[in-house]
Amino acid sequence: MKIAIAQLNPTVGDLEGNAAKALKAREDAGRMGADLVVFPELFLAGYPPEDLVLKPSFQRTSRETVLKLAAATSGEPGPALLIGTVWPEDGKVYNAVALIDAGEVCALRYKVELPNYGVFDEKRVFASGPMPGPVSFRGMRIGVPICEDIWIEDVVECLSECGAEIIIVPNGSPFDWTKPDLRLNMAVARVTENDLPLMYVNQVGGQDELVFDGASFVLNADRHLAVQLPGWRETIQVTEWEQGANGWQCRQGERAKLSEGDEAAYAACVLGLRDYVDKNGFASVVMGLSGGIDSALVAAMAVDALGPERVHCVMLPYRYTSRESLSDAAACAEALGVRYDIVEIEPVVAGFMSSLSGLFEGLEADVTEENIQSRARGTILMALSNKFGPMVLTTGNKSEMSVGYATLYGDMNGGYNPVKDLYKTEVYRIARWRNAHVIAGGRGPSGIVIPSNILTKAPSAELRENQTDQDSLPPYDVLDDILACLVEREMPVSEIVTRGHDIATIKMVERLLYISEYKRRQSAPGVKISARNFGRDRRYPITNRYRDAHLPGALPALIGDAPKMVAPREEGEPG
Repeated sequence: MKIAIAQLNPTVGDLEGNAAKALKAREDAGRMGADLVVFPELFLAGYPPEDLVLKPSFQRTSRETVLKLAAATSGEPGPALLIGTVWPEDGKVYNAVALIDAGEVCALRYKVELPNYGVFDEKRVFASGPMPGPVSFRGMRIGVPICEDIWIEDVVECLSECGAEIIIVPNGSPFDWTKPDLRLNMAVARVTENDLPLMYVNQVGGQDELVFDGASFVLNADRHLAVQLPGWRETIQVTEWEQGANGWQCRQGERAKLSEGDEAAYAACVLGLRDYVDKNGFASVVMGLSGGIDSALVAAMAVDALGPERVHCVMLPYRYTSRESLSDAAACAEALGVRYDIVEIEPVVAGFMSSLSGLFEGLEADVTEENIQSRARGTILMALSNKFGPMVLTTGNKSEMSVGYATLYGDMNGGYNPVKDLYKTEVYRIARWRNAHVIAGGRGPSGIVIPSNILTKAPSAELRENQTDQDSLPPYDVLDDILACLVEREMPVSEIVTRGHDIATIKMVERLLYISEYKRRQSAPGVKISARNFGRDRRYPITNRYRDAHLPGALPALIGDAPKMVAPREEGEPG
């Protein structure tokens, strides 16, 4: 038996386009002698389809697409298809897999375990299917659990007890730092428990904030890794299976080396950005290039994702912009080979200040004037987007988004943010990695593309004379560790103190984190890298008086003594 893994990149909602992609994959796999082609979870709909599933016309069209796909296979010899789809039946809607062979929908299997945590919300839109039995296909009994179905024991155990000889798992498993190891460990557990080989088929590509890394694989019943497909790119790979005294076994095939750590994170950011731009029909992007580390890394990612000809960088200097920043931004743009323009914002800021002079008369300058600079820059970038059509990229990192060091309608303007889920320390580390490496499929130049001076100078928003980020924030290694404790791990303040952090600093960071929720709700989407990003993973209320009692045994303030709420305000803006 020859089974092809179709590790492909669908587009959510493009039923016709995804079906055409499936037929093309069938044709390609057929030339390689495949008997069966396996696609990822919900391939025809694209994953995740979210509330599209609740739309009756989408349900109806999904079912019709499966039937049309089956009809398209009736007159032409070729492999069967095992393909994920939305399937309405008897007033319910299922996350389903259809077996299509010789013009017929031969079998349907429904997802049993619907994930309802983190980025997943499937119980909102799907009905849970019954415990499945195996599918009979040309002398092979195939168990088809769908993604979450293998993260607990019951579904695969049921399939094994019902006579399954091989487990094929269609997946829509998004990437984060820890996910590749978790997947493999989970698959090994199911193989060990049931003594059955397992094929793990994952999609690749970006969908809004989620990025899917592919990295499909096959484990034999002895837990030996027989096939490992590469990450981050589409591929169709035929696997060969033999039936012996101990059941079906996959012959040794490709075993690609997977990217890890900073390389994987960079690849995720690039792929997420590329698909967001391309799938939404933008010809190019425009962004502010300040001479700082965040914008430099975003520029490098944009060039690797789209090519230098589709990236327009603009320096927007003001009286506080240093000559160093001007030269660093120009050097970065030259190294990347992008179009680079300089637009002075002095006249724009002066116009705002003139209009406000009567209302501001007698008042000291403060963060208000600083944010006007940022908003002038945001307005100019949006004007370029409106006039010429590129999408604006925004460049705020996770550290800044956590504590509100970003300006609404200013540096937060934009359609997408590839570094939104990277802390500042991670931004520096990944920038250094990029200067030494080029990812597979990257469209940018090799060598140093982020000038060394950007990596070594103190970060600054340059909104006032001699400003640095550390004027009002702890060092980024301290800040990022505290944030990781509060955001990713939900650690109580008392435990964070035991890591050596000052209690006053922790409480300051916690306060900034909570009062900045209203900004994050208005921020652009961005690539999810961590196990817990802002948005889909972490859904905190904007209006929120809770603060952690910071010492063991301490009581929160009595209601009558509770401090008054401080209205959120602009805290400043990073470079």
